[in-house]
Amino acid sequence: MDLGISGKWGIVEAASKGLGRGSAAALAAEGVNLVLNARGVDALEATASAIRATSPGVTIKTVVGDITQREVRQRVLDAAPVVDILVTNAGGPPPGNFRTDTRERWLAALEGQLLSHVEMITAVIDGMAERGFGRIVNITSASVRMPIHNLGLSTAARMALTGFASTISREVVARNVVINNLLPGPFDTDRLRGSIAFAAQKDGISVESAHAARLAENPSGRFGTAEEFGKVCAFLCSQHVGFITAQNLLMDGGAFPGNI
Repeated sequence: MDLGISGKWGIVEAASKGLGRGSAAALAAEGVNLVLNARGVDALEATASAIRATSPGVTIKTVVGDITQREVRQRVLDAAPVVDILVTNAGGPPPGNFRTDTRERWLAALEGQLLSHVEMITAVIDGMAERGFGRIVNITSASVRMPIHNLGLSTAARMALTGFASTISREVVARNVVINNLLPGPFDTDRLRGSIAFAAQKDGISVESAHAARLAENPSGRFGTAEEFGKVCAFLCSQHVGFITAQNLLMDGGAFPGNI
């Protein structure tokens, strides 16, 4: 299927590893020129080089820095001639108990998983509407649908972003600007490995045992891959989704126990 987005310009946040990298690679394969952002210069440049090698016809720019910083957000925006596609993404705060979560940790979570994304969306959405095309995908978490133990900070902030996206999506859909959320469950990323290590330490078991237990929880019997996640993200950025907006697409291998 031709996604109809070749030649468009997109921004992918937290693009150096994991789901961000998978999304960037899939968009580049469809001919999308990209501005990639992440905090670590080495990993980001390695990802950019790999994508250039596999998608030689596209332009790949990199902006190193923490997207929660206003100056970094501006440099990311300035790097793209226009922004047709925005993929918001950020690693969540580490697991923790709400009884010991400080105000500082709460504020950091809100800045990282909510406010920085709100500001990026606000910066690009009117230009998208004026040009008659825009795709915004927020990479959030399965915890938006089903709370995950010890992830209260992340869950609360991501649910707030979900509410914001739902509220504004109706204002721009008639201008062919759609906003959807991708909710990853257990994907084989650094984030998941860190969560498994935390659970192993908390429960006093080996990392191998915690890993096996986490696998056994999922009906698919496996973890998702960044590549398959990226392809779904690319589809949500395509010309074919103009009638799909304000949706939360759960990718969790069937772990969510509900009917809808």
